[in-house]
This record gives sequence, structure tokens and C-alpha cells, in this order.
Amino acid sequence: MSIRCVAAAAALVLLSGCSLKQAGLNRMASALAASSAVYDSDNDPEFVRAAAPSTLKTIEMFLSQSPNHVGLLLTACSGFTQYSYGFLHVESALQGGNPTAARELRDRARRMYQRARGYCLRGLAVNHARITERSIVGHPAVLNVTTVQDVPFLYWTGAAWGAELSLADDQLKRIGELVAVRALLARAKTLDDTWQLGAIHEALIAIDGLPRLLGGSPAAARADFNRAIELSEGRSVFAYLAMAMTLPEGAERRKLLEQAVTIDVQNSPVRRLTNLIAQRYAKALLAAARSS
Repeated sequence: MSIRCVAAAAALVLLSGCSLKQAGLNRMASALAASSAVYDSDNDPEFVRAAAPSTLKTIEMFLSQSPNHVGLLLTACSGFTQYSYGFLHVESALQGGNPTAARELRDRARRMYQRARGYCLRGLAVNHARITERSIVGHPAVLNVTTVQDVPFLYWTGAAWGAELSLADDQLKRIGELVAVRALLARAKTLDDTWQLGAIHEALIAIDGLPRLLGGSPAAARADFNRAIELSEGRSVFAYLAMAMTLPEGAERRKLLEQAVTIDVQNSPVRRLTNLIAQRYAKALLAAARSS
């Protein structure tokens, strides 16, 4: 066998080895990317609180090997957002008697939302290189190239970004970023407003429920709420909670919170975990209102 043939054979073996390694990585990455559905239907938030960090860190390790794996990027994007909301952001709001703990939890939640947004934007950029944080803020029309396949990334980017802004210390300086959050969610709604049984409308309740000076509209928030309830068939605790939090203390707010806590979370397994977390928050808000 000639030297050239030997070299070619060796190269083929090396390439085959690399290919097999990548194939293995892709299989494991795809399995991890599907893990979020298991958490979504879990009925034990404390179990998920303990298990999620190791899963998310494993996903980050795989992303270091496959940085453009769309499934992993989406799982990191959504996973860090959900973990931050469910176990840091909400928890901070329940620390009424411990301002130091509340502040630490808010700081952690903000950092997790930022991490989530980074993965979300990376996922969008895989197929749309012109979409960056700067381009969305400065030229929201850049999102017009997105398609229905991008709806999950559009939603989670908007959710993570908007939630992080709600915890920011310098909100007035960053008010221009609200344009980006609105644009992301509006584009997702245009492409598929029924996605995840009304999740896009649920997110928009909070955005449209902002004061008028920040572009909010009570009528738009109400329309978001009605559509979310329609699409979820009244099974979304978060929709009732989000709408209640746009309202001042009073009978209507209390009624919405009471409706939130009476929903049977077993009737919607795909959003069981989210509903349980939202119910915990709603119960705490009701208890605080009754004691004031």
C-alpha cells in the first residue's frame, strides 16, 4: 500500500471517529433537550427545584461541545427562564419579612434571566445571523425574517428579557428595551397566537398592563387575558395571576386571585408545574391582602 493510501485510510478512521463522537453528542443533546417536558408535568416543585440546576448545568456542558445545537439552546433558554421565575423571582416576592433574602433572590433571578436571554438570542441567530440584542432594540423590524418555527425562541427571549427588566435597578435608563420585548412577543403572536395554549397572550398581559406612560393599555391587557383564558380553556393559573397583578388592590384583583387558587392543576398536566408555582404566589398575595 502506498504512503498516500495509508494516509488516506488513517484520515478516514479519524474522521469516522469524530463523526461517531459528534453523533453520540447529538443523541445525548437531543435527549437533554427533551427533558423540559418531564419537568413541566411534575407535581412536586421542590423536587424540580433540587433537580433542575444539575440538568441545566449539564446542558451548558453539552453546549460547550455543540454550541449551535438548536434544541439545547432552546432548552437552556426556556429552562433558565422557568427556573429563575419559579424558584428565585417568585420566592423573592414571598420574603416579606426578610428584605436581605429577597434582595439576594432578586439578584440571582436577574442574572439567571440574563443567562437565559443569551441562550435565546444565540438560538435565534443560528438561522438569522442579523438578529442580535442591539438590532432588536434599534430596528425591531429585523424580526420580520422569523418564521413559525422561531416562535418558541421569540416567546422565551421576550419572557426572559421582560422579566429581567422588571427586576432591574435602572429601569428608567433601560426603558427603550421595552420596545424589543414588545416586538418579540408581538412577532410570536402574529406567527402563531395559539402557541402553548395561549402562553404568548399570558406574557403580553404583563406588558400591556404597564402604565400608559410605558405604552400600556388596560384594554389591550384585558384582551390578552380573555384570549389566554379562551385558549387554555380557563386552566391557566398564570393568566389569572398576571391579570390580577396589573390591577390595584380591590375586589376585582381579589376575585382573580381566588379564581387562580381554585383551578384544579391536575386537569392540565402539560402545565402542572407552572400552575402549582403560580398558585403558591396567588395564595401568598391573597393572604397578604387579607392581613393588611
